Amino acid sequence: MTDATTVVLVEGISDERALEALARRRGRDLAAEGVAIVRMGGAQGIGGCLERYGPGGLDLRLAGLCDAGEEPYVRRALERAGLGSELTRGDLEELRFFVCDADLEDELTRSLGPGAVERVIEAEGETSSFRTFQKQPEKRNLTLEQQLRAFMWNRKIRYATLLVEALDLSRVPRPLDGLLAAI
Repeated sequence: MTDATTVVLVEGISDERALEALARRRGRDLAAEGVAIVRMGGAQGIGGCLERYGPGGLDLRLAGLCDAGEEPYVRRALERAGLGSELTRGDLEELRFFVCDADLEDELTRSLGPGAVERVIEAEGETSSFRTFQKQPEKRNLTLEQQLRAFMWNRKIRYATLLVEALDLSRVPRPLDGLLAAI
């Protein structure tokens, strides 16, 4: 971290792994570029991270990724840190903070398409587990995309890298692509 000039704030391990995987696929070495990815332990950790790394702390270049449900919280924290006021999503992106609709797993599932996600699940030997998951009463009425996203939720740390590796690089989710381009 001592050599970092840019800090990318992410909610957790799956976001970190997805960003690292995309960087590798694009031939980038983030650490060599002075980029450190910091897991906040959920968006609620952003305030402390901004104090440490932002204008009132180490004053490093900041960037970040969050889920749509956490956007208001992230916006308020950036405003409290003096990085703007009444920030819109466009303003957040100008500050290099990108929002996933609804979350990164949803973005990756939509970008890949259900067939490709099912092929990743099959390659991991989990098709039987997925079929059992689909039969659960509360899962039966969900669309296939919703089922896949829900299945990924408990496996997102494992699958984040696998889903990014399966992506066609021309179909990378906008928030993940925008973040990597901004750092």
